[in-house]
Amino acid sequence: MLPGMDPKQMARAMKQMGIKSEEIDATKVIIELKEGGRLVVFEPSVVQIEMQGNKSYQISGKVHEEQDAGEDDIKMVMETAGVSREEAQNALRETGGDIAEAILHLKGED
Repeated sequence: MLPGMDPKQMARAMKQMGIKSEEIDATKVIIELKEGGRLVVFEPSVVQIEMQGNKSYQISGKVHEEQDAGEDDIKMVMETAGVSREEAQNALRETGGDIAEAILHLKGED
């Protein structure tokens, strides 16, 4: 914000320039990374900004980085628990990568 400009003045100036902003009520934001893993933003504050037909998002909050389980871990959980790849990955994600806990969870023994 410019010095000496209150939020109402800023909103008016943005509107005159054709810039729209809107707060989005979100509970969690997940960003999938190309190299694997994801960034999870908890308790996010999300603002959508639209200018000249393009939308952009400003996100802030508590960020947690998650890494994907290794291929060997996924296969072991799949084979031992007799589940699909997606179920094995989700169980490993939920258990923080703990293979034994993921298998027990999938077999209903937790």
